[in-house]
Amino acid sequence: MMIDNKKEQERAELHRTIWGIANDLRGSVDGWDFKKYVLVMLFYRYISENLTNYINLGEREAGTSDFDYTKLSDEEAEVARDDMVQTKGFFIA
Repeated sequence: MMIDNKKEQERAELHRTIWGIANDLRGSVDGWDFKKYVLVMLFYRYISENLTNYINLGEREAGTSDFDYTKLSDEEAEVARDDMVQTKGFFIA
């Protein structure tokens, strides 16, 4: 029970900190414009992580246990473009 309470306190503190940082960064930008920017960034992060996890899992299942898509150069990643667009509907180098 104490662990759950500590987690909630940490989560609340993190929320306050993030909100404070967001307010500092936002400055004079309208709140809705700022939210749109943040949502786009969160979406981009989500699809980036989704693609990375998908490719890493496929490579590990194929036997390359130390493969990490994030360590490839853009040129190396380009090899997968057509397949990823067909499979996932998008590609991020």
